[in-house]
Amino acid sequence: MPRIAPLEPPYPADIQANFDAIMQGAPPLVLFRTLATSERAWRKFRAGSLLDRGPLGLRERELLIDRTCALAGNEYEWGVHVSAFAAAARLTPEEVAATAGEGSAAACWSPAERALLTAAEALHAGAALSEAEFAALRAHYDEAQVLEAILLCGFYRMVSYVVGGLALPLEPGAARFLA
Repeated sequence: MPRIAPLEPPYPADIQANFDAIMQGAPPLVLFRTLATSERAWRKFRAGSLLDRGPLGLRERELLIDRTCALAGNEYEWGVHVSAFAAAARLTPEEVAATAGEGSAAACWSPAERALLTAAEALHAGAALSEAEFAALRAHYDEAQVLEAILLCGFYRMVSYVVGGLALPLEPGAARFLA
């Protein structure tokens, strides 16, 4: 049981419009319905959410999001993202498992992907990148992409705090961490 009850339908018209734009016809996630109980929290979340297309491709975005959520123990958001985006991001079952397991140490990654995953791991562990970790990112990504990578890691760490702090239940049918 979540610690703050999520909104239940019917939703206010403006909230419904937000849900429709984000979810594209699917039912709104419990995370969104819970945040929407506070107009300020919902507005701030949407303003900083990085839900739009940015300078990184879908595959790169999902690697960062999935690894960040897995490192934070956020099965909720990891499962939502794996279920919704893994196929479109062309992540194989081995790669999906590695985002929740071995991470950058798995043999399945390209050098560019390994640099992203290593960055996510370093940011999670110490909220910083070493010169070598930053240089590895810059070898494959431009400044806008590096900034996006750091922002994505930070945002999804914050999402992990919200999910864990509110004890949100897993979404029905979402992927689960492998045992």
